Amino acid sequence: MSDQLTLDPTTTAVVLIEYQNDFTSPGGVLHDAVSGVMDATGMLANTRAVVDAARAAGVTVMHAPITFTAGYNEISAHPYGILKGVVDGKAFVKGGWGAEIVDDLAPAEGDIVVEGKRGLDTFASTNLDFILRSKGITTIVLGGFLTNCCVESTMRTGYENGYRVITLTDCVAATSAAEHDNAITYDYPMFSLPVRAADVVAALGRS
Repeated sequence: MSDQLTLDPTTTAVVLIEYQNDFTSPGGVLHDAVSGVMDATGMLANTRAVVDAARAAGVTVMHAPITFTAGYNEISAHPYGILKGVVDGKAFVKGGWGAEIVDDLAPAEGDIVVEGKRGLDTFASTNLDFILRSKGITTIVLGGFLTNCCVESTMRTGYENGYRVITLTDCVAATSAAEHDNAITYDYPMFSLPVRAADVVAALGRS
């Protein structure tokens, strides 16, 4: 795949989905649920390599954290599914440590922080699409949490909206290896070009 992958830095954005302490860091509300797959994929180190290469090549780097005010008034009073787990665990509360982007991937000067993410699909409640189109971005490179939830939801909408979608298979994690592997094996190839971090780093090195 590395020999086939080409990336134009001027029309490419790396979109980092929910690299926040509640997922990434010991003590985070949801960290224990994802730490096994994180360790297996080496996702933080792999993502850092992609981000470093992207910044060096002039690629737009975007961060898409999910945050809520205390009380979770932005969503239904009767959440279910994954958002119920967020509410029950009191995760991603704006202003708290758990909602902060992990230090190793903290936004740098020139990065863009996407605002307004309250649900799974990064496109749904944010200005992501507006920013991408206004900057002439046609390719999005996705990594983050969860493999089969927010990353997959964003991937599907990006595909539907006409973007060239690249998913980083070793820069994502889910709450189980089975869910992670299933999404990458069966869903990712339908709606994206699944590649490893090294493929993107190599492509940017050739750009």
